[in-house]
Amino acid sequence: MPTPAQPPVVPAKDALRDQVLAARRQRPLAESVAAAQAIAEHALSWDVVRRAVTVAAYVSVGREPGTGLLLEALHAAGKRVLLPVLRADNDLDWAVFTGALEPASRGLLEPTGQRLGIEAVAGADVVLVPGLAASTDGDRLGRGGGSYDRALARVGAGVPIGVLLHDDEASLVVPTEVHDRRVTHVVTPTGVRPVSP
Repeated sequence: MPTPAQPPVVPAKDALRDQVLAARRQRPLAESVAAAQAIAEHALSWDVVRRAVTVAAYVSVGREPGTGLLLEALHAAGKRVLLPVLRADNDLDWAVFTGALEPASRGLLEPTGQRLGIEAVAGADVVLVPGLAASTDGDRLGRGGGSYDRALARVGAGVPIGVLLHDDEASLVVPTEVHDRRVTHVVTPTGVRPVSP
């Protein structure tokens, strides 16, 4: 029996993912380190982060813009930092970052604290998420598992959501599907920019 035709948006997303991941693999390590430091500085000086009591963030993996410096600085500043814990169903549970991380499935690092449940992200004052690309309208391209789209559906209206990217990954044309959730800001090595939905 023939398989149903894929919607055109799925191959377009896959092609853009491949393009961005290939570019990340070719990015010099020194550039990646400098980008992580600049992103951390901009995120920490962003007024919504400075005022926030609770920040939902993530632990970077592979060639994503690094979040290690950012997480340590948020923790040192006394912020309550929520980090995701990937569940078997690809949804995200959350735990408070206490400064310690442990290896988890799929090569991830996760917080060691008590699991707070999938709704915990709804209590964040600002949410920082990973991505591969973003459009000027706030359309975000993720890895394709849908974990963050589900999590962002629980974030309250008006809560700032920033995706951390390299400069050349912002302002791209991002194919979208009905379930995709938008971000409100893009955080890159050159600054924090609001999107224009």
